[in-house]
Amino acid sequence: MSVVESTHLIDLMGVSKTFDGETEALKPINLYIRKKEFITLLGPSGCGKTTTLRLIAGFETPTTGRILFEGKDITGVPPYKRRVNTVFQKYALFTHLNVYENIAFGLRLKKRPQAEVDRKVTELLHLVGLDGFGKRTVDRLSGGQQQRVAIARALANEPEVLLLDEPLGALDLKLRKEMQVELKNMQQRLGITFIYVTHDQEEALSMSDTIVVMKDGFIQQIGTPTDVYNEPKNAFVADFIGESNIMRGTMLRDELVEFEGRPFPCVDKGFGENAPVDVVIRPEDVKLTEPEEGQVAGVVQSVVFKGVHYEMMIRTDAFTWMVHSTQCRQVGQRVGLSVIPFDIHIMRRSVTPVEREG
Repeated sequence: MSVVESTHLIDLMGVSKTFDGETEALKPINLYIRKKEFITLLGPSGCGKTTTLRLIAGFETPTTGRILFEGKDITGVPPYKRRVNTVFQKYALFTHLNVYENIAFGLRLKKRPQAEVDRKVTELLHLVGLDGFGKRTVDRLSGGQQQRVAIARALANEPEVLLLDEPLGALDLKLRKEMQVELKNMQQRLGITFIYVTHDQEEALSMSDTIVVMKDGFIQQIGTPTDVYNEPKNAFVADFIGESNIMRGTMLRDELVEFEGRPFPCVDKGFGENAPVDVVIRPEDVKLTEPEEGQVAGVVQSVVFKGVHYEMMIRTDAFTWMVHSTQCRQVGQRVGLSVIPFDIHIMRRSVTPVEREG
């Protein structure tokens, strides 16, 4: 993981954005971003993640709130005066320029000496793994190579923050996975802050120091990939981050929840007595047993081989469970299902926006 400094680099304070006086793309949010952090804004289309990125970049002005950079208000500062740069999903490379000149573009605008331009472009070509590509035209590059040129161009002016708006979306699956690793390694080598926007949960989980899950213009949860996956704050996060079994239940008392028509021991506290809750259980946390040995029993409805495990849909009297297991059961077979208390996650049904602690 990156060595993340505790110092706040960027603070969004009560920032919101309304378009055309009526479309509320971003509700008022409070969020800070630390130095050298790889932070990902994650959520479905229309959740406000790209709007947040554009506000940080200066392409949009907040309707309310302030944006601070190292404690200084930059809310009204234009993009070219901010110490950030952006890489978009559509790389917007200059097709009439070769790779060298694409990367050198920002340096030439600033009238840097030719020796500095040569040195900087050579360093960046090496950083992104494109040594010897300087004279090549961009239309002769693969998608992955074009993306690397776009990153190198964004880094040429040495921004303190690199903003990446779904930069891997146009790549095929294999190349996308390779570039996930390369981007994370690049961020660690550079030691700068990356703010990454994606709707891809796997990207967020594999690359980030911190994930900000968004929905309908609100922040739903902020945490490490492990925390967001293992301890989702609400049903939306649980369902959006990986596969989940989400059931309505009743918290009878501390460490005891009722669902599937029976009580289950759990480890959660503080919900009160007889409180309506959502119960979340990950498919990989369900253990298959003999019917008489399980906490509940059901019939296998479908089986799909996923390579590492089998995905089975198992119908009980009250719910259809998704189960991931290396043990295969046959369609129509009756099986038992068990889950240990630690793997039963309880959350309140109401969804409220959250802020980051610390």
